[in-house]
Amino acid sequence: MKNMKPVRVMAVTSGKGGVGKTNLSVNIGIALCEMGRRVALLDADMGLANVDILLGMYPEYNLSHVLKGEKTLTEIILEGPAGIKIIPASSGMQNMSDMTTVQQAAIIHAFSDIDRDTDILIVDTAAGISASVVNFARACQEVMVVVCDEPTSLTDAYAFIKLLNRDYGLVNFNIVANMVPTPQQGRSLFGKLTKVTDKYLDVALNYLGAVPYDEYLRKSVQKQTPVVKAFPQSKAALAIKGLAREIDARPIKSQAGGYLEFFVERMIQYGMQEDVA
Repeated sequence: MKNMKPVRVMAVTSGKGGVGKTNLSVNIGIALCEMGRRVALLDADMGLANVDILLGMYPEYNLSHVLKGEKTLTEIILEGPAGIKIIPASSGMQNMSDMTTVQQAAIIHAFSDIDRDTDILIVDTAAGISASVVNFARACQEVMVVVCDEPTSLTDAYAFIKLLNRDYGLVNFNIVANMVPTPQQGRSLFGKLTKVTDKYLDVALNYLGAVPYDEYLRKSVQKQTPVVKAFPQSKAALAIKGLAREIDARPIKSQAGGYLEFFVERMIQYGMQEDVA
């Protein structure tokens, strides 16, 4: 039986690397699992896939094996802490527009198979504004942009938002301030970003919250254990759990289809447009 509720599909992005985007994706996903949600995390960083490394996992198979018909999607999924499902896709989704019609149908069917077992799909994109990152962001219902207190982080985040807004019509963006000394500084970062977007773009930025700089976060990375599991009472873990509650409380955008195959269909469609352009 199909999932009767639409799946929340959220891209986690950043204008630049080094802002802790993947760490947030993993920890938010696990925090949502601990709230009783069924979460899948798609590692969509083609060049530097590192979700598995953060979790101490070393996948033998990925989405490319599904496309070749060697494995089902269920067979390549890894189960992480709190039951989070990890989809290793580092070498499988790079050239979606090059897939044959049969392969496209297979991958859409594969994602629809896990639809009934999923409440939230988190898509951890690569850093930057490559065509792959843009296409993943466009295919998702929601886009979360992670920023930190560095001038280049804000500049690159603005460039990414501007590209998605002006070229592709995306209007709504969720913002998270990461590795900030205080909550006030997180608000200040958001204020700096909105000051520029309000002036030059027609977008609506929503502030989800801030995650403080926390030495326990570094320790958790060394342990290859997410901070919400390794140090659940640390400042970073408590802030991440707050973000998870904020995300969960937001209404899911309704859309045609509403399920995971719709996300994959859009990925293929946008990939084809990229080839033609």
